[in-house]
Amino acid sequence: MLFWKNKGLLNYLRKTEKNYGAAITALPGFGKSCISGEMEIVEMVKHVCTAEEMRGIDRIASEKFGIPGIVLMENAALSCVREISEYSSFTVLCGKGNNGGDGLAIARHLLNMGKSVKIYLILGDDFSGDALTNYNILKNMGVTFCVDTENLREDLLLSDCAVDAILGTGIRGEIRSSLREVIETVNKYGKYILAVDVPSGINADNGEAACAVNADKTVTFAAYKRGLLLFPGADFAGDVVTADISIPEQAFKDITVKTLSEEYIRKIMPVRCTNSHKGDYGKIFVIGGCVGMAGAVVMACKAAFRTGAGLVTACVPKEINDIVQSSLMQAMTYPVDFEKDAENIVEKMRDYDAVLFGNGIGRDKSVQKLLEKVVTEAKVPVIIDADGLFALAKNPGMLKNCRADVILTPHSMEMSRLANKTAEFVDSNRFSISKDFVLKHRLTLVLKGNHSIITAPDGEQSVNMTGNPGMATAGSGDALAGMTAALAARGLTPYNAAELAVYLHGKAGDEAKKLFTEDAVTAPDIIDALSHILPVENRRKI
Repeated sequence: MLFWKNKGLLNYLRKTEKNYGAAITALPGFGKSCISGEMEIVEMVKHVCTAEEMRGIDRIASEKFGIPGIVLMENAALSCVREISEYSSFTVLCGKGNNGGDGLAIARHLLNMGKSVKIYLILGDDFSGDALTNYNILKNMGVTFCVDTENLREDLLLSDCAVDAILGTGIRGEIRSSLREVIETVNKYGKYILAVDVPSGINADNGEAACAVNADKTVTFAAYKRGLLLFPGADFAGDVVTADISIPEQAFKDITVKTLSEEYIRKIMPVRCTNSHKGDYGKIFVIGGCVGMAGAVVMACKAAFRTGAGLVTACVPKEINDIVQSSLMQAMTYPVDFEKDAENIVEKMRDYDAVLFGNGIGRDKSVQKLLEKVVTEAKVPVIIDADGLFALAKNPGMLKNCRADVILTPHSMEMSRLANKTAEFVDSNRFSISKDFVLKHRLTLVLKGNHSIITAPDGEQSVNMTGNPGMATAGSGDALAGMTAALAARGLTPYNAAELAVYLHGKAGDEAKKLFTEDAVTAPDIIDALSHILPVENRRKI
């Protein structure tokens, strides 16, 4: 949902309303943050739904709040028209369900604006409900419809913009051959393609697509559909805009998945106090490193410091201690033998506020035994990453004996080992596999990737929208692990710490992309970019 600030109206309310704050927040399109009177766009929480959940929300809007479906359809159409009003000529392709009805309403508004519009009824004219209403309005206006696709190629070539309103969330099974031909023609000859709600051919729940419209932009209504955040669906969707179509926020009360917004992040960002010392900002014990992979633990430690940690100690093998010590001037080290010094390591970690385990630690058998001791004995949050996850996958049952909060940060392959599934299955079921694993083990989990998913112990989920492909580089995950540990050590809940770390990690990656381009971004660039994007305090724009 988008909230805007208008200086003139706000000043008027200041003068006329005794309860100014309440008056502001009651206005359509306004939020509590509007009180400053500056002109600004502020992004609020956006929900993420399955197709069935969205149908339920539409029913609630109609049955509980009395909002007619035709009103929702009109608002949906107007939100699309706003995105394409700069163009002069259009080919609008309509199915016969509500998505087709949206397309018909879009076509009407474009015609009323004096635009050149060709309307194709791709699935015939057997309309019903609100779609039938919009069809009849166009007939009454004397509009001629195209009922076959003989001239579709020519019309697409003559149009500035193609509007895909064929299937939306209504795809069932395979795309039939005639519709496949239409989609392929639109993709080949459409100059600019706007998809209505969901590109035709995309499974709205899991993003699967055997044949789909390749949109430049998708306007999705009221909430993100999961398939727009999963691949390959996200690739077909192009730029995604979520449009407010006037459904009240109360209708979403049972939706447990959201996207991370800047305003939400500002609210959970910890603030540094004037009268404080390093102990107030968290002490982190990082257990990791081995010969050949000292860099992983170094980057995790550096990222922790850049995220505000007060003190970091790197517990590393004696063989690489000199390398780590010379690379981390501000950190302490604790050189050990992971096999022989397990008891000492466990005793040492009691002095810290968070433990990070696994970065560059290798896959020796002693690692699993050490992890079992750490998980069993820890009383502060334990973040497990990289080879620590490999060790955990050998015996997930060790989590039953854990007395502390645990945060796991796997990518798809690591998650496949933890869940005993294929990586392909994980990628097709990212929301459900994360939630199922978390509810079974009662921990916090970050399933990394484009649009990383953070899952809380109670099953609530957040989807990150920051980051870019340039972050797919060695050491990027180590940086995220260090950031997560730093924020957990500063007293945030494990879920909030993970949300904040993932968002800031992606934001730093975006900043590094600006400086170096995607192909040239390295993990140290991401870590250094944190100093550019972290707010001085939680009200400054990130």
